[in-house]
Amino acid sequence: GRLAFWIDVYNGAVERHPVRTGASTLDRWRYFSRPVVNVAGQDLSLDVIEHGLLRRSRWKLGLGYVGNPLPGRFEREHRVAHLDPRIHFALNCGVASCPPIAAYDADRLEEQLELATRSYLHGESERRGDTLLVPQLMLWYLGDFGGLRGVRRLLRRYGVEGADGRIRFKRYDWTPAPGRWTPGGP
Repeated sequence: GRLAFWIDVYNGAVERHPVRTGASTLDRWRYFSRPVVNVAGQDLSLDVIEHGLLRRSRWKLGLGYVGNPLPGRFEREHRVAHLDPRIHFALNCGVASCPPIAAYDADRLEEQLELATRSYLHGESERRGDTLLVPQLMLWYLGDFGGLRGVRRLLRRYGVEGADGRIRFKRYDWTPAPGRWTPGGP
């Protein structure tokens, strides 16, 4: 239940408070760090939801390798039990390189995460000669995926051709793109 709940809270908060067009890097930093939703009396930012609650208290800039040694009480009590790297293919921050939004259901979460992961990896991975270009978010959260070996395993698991060759990370497209729901979404 918690995983589906926090994914939906994150995606809903982004839809309600979209990133603005022309946002600078500093604007985006502020966008993710300012409180945008209140849950159980606690004001939460997108960063707290993603890095604290969904990624089990991992530091935003640690490439998935550095944990937060001092998470707050709310975070400790309400974060997910285990980090599932497939969340990165379910969270939509409202820009072009993000996966499309879906409403996640605790009873169907495994099936939904599998579909989201497969769809995003196939849609965003691109072969150029002997090089496979993969989404940059896989670099940002390399540790969540188990390093480069884990990235390759994940790509093979989902049938992305070229996973055993040279891998490069694509540039992230920060163009605002709110309201991109998966087929069958609201």
